[in-house]
Amino acid sequence: MRLTGYTDYALRVLIHLALQPGRLTTIANIAMDYGISENHLMKVVHRLGVAGIMDTVRGRKGGLRRRKSPAAIGVGRVVRLMEPDMDIAPCFNDANACVIESACPLRGALAEARDAFLETLDRHTLAGLARPRRGLSALFSIEERLA
Repeated sequence: MRLTGYTDYALRVLIHLALQPGRLTTIANIAMDYGISENHLMKVVHRLGVAGIMDTVRGRKGGLRRRKSPAAIGVGRVVRLMEPDMDIAPCFNDANACVIESACPLRGALAEARDAFLETLDRHTLAGLARPRRGLSALFSIEERLA
């Protein structure tokens, strides 16, 4: 199973926000801390905002912040939200009819594996991902920016 960069960025943005409870940060800060493109992050942030996971505050003193507590943000939910589809093989797409589909057990086995993958992610929250708070904050120099 391979997640898109889009999903990876969404999880990274949320980890970054979890390290700064109640505070605003910017796309520029997140992009700089991770060494990734601001343009890519804008799309990710927009999607997370529309989904109600985070708020975007406009204006000179604006920025981004989580709308929900880290414990209320499930990793599985974020993955499902960000991934365009979870079709892990061409046979999951109705447009790709396979000649052995009616007798093939592969699709069922792959669906079971996908479901187990998502069930595992459902047991994790943003709170768990951000648990090594001190170490992560130090990597991003967050404490210095907050001072």
